[in-house]
Amino acid sequence: MAHLLKPLDQQVMVITGASSGIGLATALAAAERGAKVVLVARNADTLGMIVDEMVEAGGDAVMVAVDVADRDAVEEIVDCALDRYGRIDTWVNNAGVSVYGMIEEVAIEDHRRIFETNFWGVVNGSLAALPHLRQGGGALINVGSEVSDAVVPLQGMYSSSKHAVKGFTDALRVEVEEVEEAPVSITLIQPTAVNTPFPENARNYMARQPKLPSPMIDPTKVAEAILDAATKGGRDVTVGAIAKLDTFVAKVWPSLSDKLSALQVNRQHRDAAPHDSDGNLYRPTPGGHIHGESRAP
Repeated sequence: MAHLLKPLDQQVMVITGASSGIGLATALAAAERGAKVVLVARNADTLGMIVDEMVEAGGDAVMVAVDVADRDAVEEIVDCALDRYGRIDTWVNNAGVSVYGMIEEVAIEDHRRIFETNFWGVVNGSLAALPHLRQGGGALINVGSEVSDAVVPLQGMYSSSKHAVKGFTDALRVEVEEVEEAPVSITLIQPTAVNTPFPENARNYMARQPKLPSPMIDPTKVAEAILDAATKGGRDVTVGAIAKLDTFVAKVWPSLSDKLSALQVNRQHRDAAPHDSDGNLYRPTPGGHIHGESRAP
């Protein structure tokens, strides 16, 4: 069955992890193009300010402050969208957390927390959204990473969680699109390193402030890929030249990929003491910023 995807100005779009980075960039771009947007994150104060600004600018938006790791709480997102707009056309599972540190030195509860958000948050959102996307057709978009295929040291469990997101998304796509032939498009977005507050918000076991290796792409490029998938569909979409290169090498020359990944260890920290070693792993941190510390002036 063909996917029934609407133009953005006719869509109701749910976006998790919408208080900063890729999620915020996507929410703002969608609202500017006429979509009705449901912004989801844990920080109610930040979301409230963002929604107020969006509405003042002429957008139509509402917020839901929940933790996507909580399956029951995710149903609050559905209830809000249906109560306010009557339907859901696109659901974007974007919320994510990370930890910087060697796998063996990171506490097991921190490893598990990464999976609760990055993997089970995607599962929770997908299962909540699908019954409603089937009704009128729609798009389910899961944000993975280039490390859904490759890996990066010092973020080993983050890489593992993004591999799991890819496996889940691929399996779900086969069941929903191919077996069931439902009018739902299921897309995996795989960006390269993106200039967002991601490293500043990560739990940090290192003695120095974490960062992502350069070159980084602008979050708006990932937002454009997400909005394109919301209107045109797609299977998996790599965003950024480095993502295309890394995923290719990981698939066709894995031993070389291992050696190239090892070189990233010394490119993931700054020559500065950590700002906040706890990060947002267990509690929300102030959001509202699309770009991270590396934003060019």
